[in-house]
Amino acid sequence: MTARIYSPAKSAMQSGQGKSRFWLLEYVLDQPRTIDPLMGWTSGVDMKQQIRLRFDTLEEAKAYAERNGVAYRVEETEKPPRRIQSYSDNFKPGRAQSWTH
Repeated sequence: MTARIYSPAKSAMQSGQGKSRFWLLEYVLDQPRTIDPLMGWTSGVDMKQQIRLRFDTLEEAKAYAERNGVAYRVEETEKPPRRIQSYSDNFKPGRAQSWTH
């Protein structure tokens, strides 16, 4: 069973770094999910796919996986740089863009 360690991207509905400052460990599916012929529900036989562990740092997540003998892969995403701008910057005389309204 392989695990995936990653830091989730921030939601489109938030402007800050909110829930993207931690690392998650999720197990990768070994077998594809099946569709129940009677009800049409999707199900799987592996119960570990429901486990989602949260860690404060990448090192803690790696240590957990190594301590429990879980093979893992780390997926690192590049976070865009934050552009800090204050409200008063909209009114400064040397503004690069003109007003649109």
